Amino acid sequence: MSTTSADSGLSARPLLSLWSTPLGVHRWARAQELNPLLARVLGSLRAVSQPQPVPFFASEDDLLERIRLPEWQDLVRFVVDSLHATVAQANHGAWPQPAPALRVHLRGMWFQIANQGASHDVHTHGNCSWSGVYCVQVDEHARRVADPVLGEHNGVTRFYGPYFPHLGGAHADLGNAYLQSAHLDIAPRPGQLIVFPSWLAHQALAYRGEIDRIIVSFNASVHAARGGDRLRGYAAA
Repeated sequence: MSTTSADSGLSARPLLSLWSTPLGVHRWARAQELNPLLARVLGSLRAVSQPQPVPFFASEDDLLERIRLPEWQDLVRFVVDSLHATVAQANHGAWPQPAPALRVHLRGMWFQIANQGASHDVHTHGNCSWSGVYCVQVDEHARRVADPVLGEHNGVTRFYGPYFPHLGGAHADLGNAYLQSAHLDIAPRPGQLIVFPSWLAHQALAYRGEIDRIIVSFNASVHAARGGDRLRGYAAA
């Protein structure tokens, strides 16, 4: 037997929308000026590590130590500032007021170069609280989506929301329609930085283009500049 909310005597309001997933999207103002230089630098680093071109290449996560160019430092500052802004907004209401001063620790930065249908399977990042991906180079939009096989999915980053693990074999009806949009595709754009929680599952879909897809990724932890990070004591029960 089914009942309506009126039959049950329960009000549908107020509604608690819990456990949202924060995601920051930022644009680097100097991207058009400096991305070509960064693409050449990263291409040179790949050539040193992998002399024979391959469809997919991922560097070690030591770019902070390896690259000393002032243009690179500008990108790193943009990453830290964008991360700071995203983290502050995500924790609004969770932090005490006034908000604490922060210390951002970049735990690693690396780059990936992909083409010829290469992809990066679903994964998360450990030992950090936030991660990000910055697009250095990719085919311009019209050419990228014109691929006869990959189409608009060519080279996009796909994020899987926290509901996704519950969809396998799950019952679907109008009552749980909110569960059924469980992923988000973000198209690659040179100069675009996506900041996301490190626990959020994601993947780079297959890419094929006239030029390589080049991205820079990072992991970070965020700490109070003074004192400890713990905001609450342990509960007794």
